[in-house]
Amino acid sequence: MRILFAGDASNMHNCLAQQLRLMGHEATVASDGSRWMDTHRDINLYRRPGLMGTLRYLKDIHQALPQMKGYDIVQIASPIFLRLKPHRVAKVFDYLKANNRHMVLSALATDRVYYDACHDGHTYRYSDYMLGDEPSPYVGSGEYIAQQQDNWRQPFMREHSDHILAGIDGAVACLYEYYAAYQPVLGNRVAYAGIPIDLEALTYRPLDQAPAKLRMFIGIQRDRHVIKGTDRLLAAMKRVHDRYPGITELEVVENLPYDEYTRRMRDSHVILDQLYSYTPGTNALIAMAQGLVAVSGAEPEYYDLIGETANKPIVNVSPLVEGDIDHKLSWLVEHRDQLPEMARASRIFVEKHNAAPVVAQRYLDFWKTLL
Repeated sequence: MRILFAGDASNMHNCLAQQLRLMGHEATVASDGSRWMDTHRDINLYRRPGLMGTLRYLKDIHQALPQMKGYDIVQIASPIFLRLKPHRVAKVFDYLKANNRHMVLSALATDRVYYDACHDGHTYRYSDYMLGDEPSPYVGSGEYIAQQQDNWRQPFMREHSDHILAGIDGAVACLYEYYAAYQPVLGNRVAYAGIPIDLEALTYRPLDQAPAKLRMFIGIQRDRHVIKGTDRLLAAMKRVHDRYPGITELEVVENLPYDEYTRRMRDSHVILDQLYSYTPGTNALIAMAQGLVAVSGAEPEYYDLIGETANKPIVNVSPLVEGDIDHKLSWLVEHRDQLPEMARASRIFVEKHNAAPVVAQRYLDFWKTLL
């Protein structure tokens, strides 16, 4: 098969492309490299700031379009898969649809369908936007305003989303949350595949014995600090460090390129990642693959979706329970003897559910239903 990935997020499409090539397929990635992560792409569509940056970006897209024809599958990263206004994105989408066989959406980011599910009062108990019946800290924050998230309510964004939804042949979700949002909309035209992790590119360092000090790691995305809940996770991490100053260490990094980020976390024991998620994200899975324990989202609905009943190594923290983060971090400090087994279970979990060949095969199985 010939597959084109238009856009990327946290290296997901690039990881899939690399694996698909190993499986005998042709795969091309056209993206901005997930911005500061600077991940690999075959067609560079990075938008620099300013007027000259915009003009160069438009020129790059125009020059790239002839290379983006004749594919069996075009997988777009979101309804806004280019850093352009919706009406311009729609024109590129229509071109790709007219010049390729099938269009598929990667349900991997906030869009109108996910936004609506977060606000409908029944799909989730909590989300980036709502904690039960109350707005989350993200709503009304500087991030929310700067990212114009309220635009998903506006007619022009809903019209664009409807245009994309009408033009795709299906969607593939990387998290439980996106599957739960899209399944009522697309029915059997949506599949769950998970996040692919390239285990060959990561060094697994099994923990042989309980560490004398618990090293906790957190990576902060500067413009997504509140929506990811890393503000609350970081605050709890600091409180626990103050409570156990002699047997805890902290490492906090911010907006690192992907390769440096994965390298920096290696010497830690625990990673804190995503408070408002039902599912472990890319950062948590990368850490688990290297033998770290993840403090993240891992709700029963997620384990039910993937069919996992025995191995549940992720430390699930709830944003709805006061003091839950502090309590579970303190437990990890006081039960460091449990870390070697938890770390081994974490690696096994990723091998079973998120290894790149496993996830890529799920994509292939879904795409084949379209051909």
